[in-house]
Amino acid sequence: MLNITQAQLMGWLSEWFWPFVRIAACFSITPVFGANFVPARVKIALAGFTAYLLIPLLPPVPDVPLFSLVGVQIIAQQIIIGLGVGFILQLAFDAVGLAGQLLANSMGLSFAFNVDPLRGASTAAVGQFYLVLMVLTFLILDGHLAIIQLLAEGFRTLPIGPLGLGAQGLWGMVMIGGMLFAGALQIALPALTALMVANLAFGLISRAAPTLNIFSVGFPISLVFGLVVLQFSLPGVQQGFIELMRQAFNEAALLQQGPLR
Repeated sequence: MLNITQAQLMGWLSEWFWPFVRIAACFSITPVFGANFVPARVKIALAGFTAYLLIPLLPPVPDVPLFSLVGVQIIAQQIIIGLGVGFILQLAFDAVGLAGQLLANSMGLSFAFNVDPLRGASTAAVGQFYLVLMVLTFLILDGHLAIIQLLAEGFRTLPIGPLGLGAQGLWGMVMIGGMLFAGALQIALPALTALMVANLAFGLISRAAPTLNIFSVGFPISLVFGLVVLQFSLPGVQQGFIELMRQAFNEAALLQQGPLR
């Protein structure tokens, strides 16, 4: 007769539950997995199934009761680690959306807003177009699989335990926020430069012909010119996003090196 003790059951549950908490926290805000159109039940099921698959590859979990003070501390640390990894990866997509909003303001489309399916918030039409394109690029490059690989490697470099990121890791996560603005400028700068030249040309025309209604003439020209610039700048935007995602994955890997990195 097979006898299973309560200690064995709790050990098996701890083996699965602590990795599940880190993965679920990451999936809640990470690109694609954390989108608003993905139901919460699907996110939980994906996180649970991923944790089940990764159990044989993970280092041994601490021999700590799950429902204890140290066990609760470990759960809190796994949530912080998972949210930190997802936050860094999401910054790359937010940078693309911010770049689209900067371009929309320059070409006269700042009033055109659509609902972002990833976040459920209103986003400029150009930014929404960029986000859809970058999501497709992310999936084509197997970015969703790279996230799972990143989490699996993180369990080896930063094993499950009461010690998490530490103060240095949390501060480094805050400093990575600057990547959002730097990445947005890097992606939008070529198109913004072309649109700025067009706006300077409109300014010279208005000075040369004061009677010309520059607003009625310049707005459609600026809009058409912005769309042309947008089309020719798409390869550079896509390449900039790929570099930004590579940087985000590197930063997330460094974050999972732990407080002693």
